[in-house]
Amino acid sequence: MELFEPLAQRGLSLRNRIVVSPMCQYSAHQGVPNEWHLVHLGARAVGGAAAVFTEATAVTPEGRISAADTGIWNDAQQQAWARIAAFIETQGAVPAMQLAHAGRKASTAPPWAGGKAVADEDGGWQPLAPGEAPFSADYRIPRALDAAAIAALPARFADAARRADTAGFGLVEIHAAHGYLLHQFLSPLSNPRTDAYGGSFENRTRLLREVVAAVRAVWPERKPLWVRISATDWVEGGWEIEQSVALCRTLRALGVDLVDVSSGGLDPRQHVAAGPGYQVGFAARIRREADIAIGAVGMITDPVQAETILATGQADVVLLARELLRDPYFPRRAAHALGVKPDAPRQYLRAW
Repeated sequence: MELFEPLAQRGLSLRNRIVVSPMCQYSAHQGVPNEWHLVHLGARAVGGAAAVFTEATAVTPEGRISAADTGIWNDAQQQAWARIAAFIETQGAVPAMQLAHAGRKASTAPPWAGGKAVADEDGGWQPLAPGEAPFSADYRIPRALDAAAIAALPARFADAARRADTAGFGLVEIHAAHGYLLHQFLSPLSNPRTDAYGGSFENRTRLLREVVAAVRAVWPERKPLWVRISATDWVEGGWEIEQSVALCRTLRALGVDLVDVSSGGLDPRQHVAAGPGYQVGFAARIRREADIAIGAVGMITDPVQAETILATGQADVVLLARELLRDPYFPRRAAHALGVKPDAPRQYLRAW
């Protein structure tokens, strides 16, 4: 079964093709992960996933979506993450970190507190973006990044990657999807700039290319680097699949080992054709036309569905989010359903 075949990338081996997708928990204090993150992420490692991603982990304080997001810009955060990464690794999974900057979608409340903009006096901060247009009326008006602030961003991602390496993570992913900062630069809908970072495809992809190059320069050669993108904005005139294919060819040349293909999140006007595996077609096309390893994500909930995606060559791994919130042991259940002997921890063998 393809779902339970190992995947080798650089000096890393994933024990199967099931990856825990980054899922924000909105449960940190001052960017520091805690016992909730240890148990939440650790349970998915015990459950049999091959790699376990942290939530979108901010590379700067202002890069958080909310004040309850995790970060990786200081020593206290790095040390707290090290404990979590170590436990994940003891369970046979690869500890993986997604590096992120929220851009204009920053300074918001957690979803269960309404998810709307948070003012400075209530603990919020000034969001940053390519331009001054907010994501929607419920979000704060961002400040447009000047040339010096843009020039500093690749180094902030690189510093975060160094810290992730020191903390024991075996894999990092740069978040350039879902309407966050790097995606904001990619899409003509959110990037009004007329300098070297706006206008043409070459210019709009420049910051992501610089971030990838900076991270790859400090991230150990033996460790894979992934990038998450939104294949389409689902809005006319926005970022589209053809641009995603062209971008991924460039990313491969810069040393990216896999592209995690999602979609949307940039513009509230999006019309998403959602349904089981609704993003897999984008993943398959990019894999075919850009000749790079691909991760498929989006309403993948069934073992046979996941196996079919891999067996038909549409992706190299599947990333599960909500299904793994519902069932941390999905990999064990999938193995049983597909006739593969589950590789359960010895403490749980009696159940299998």
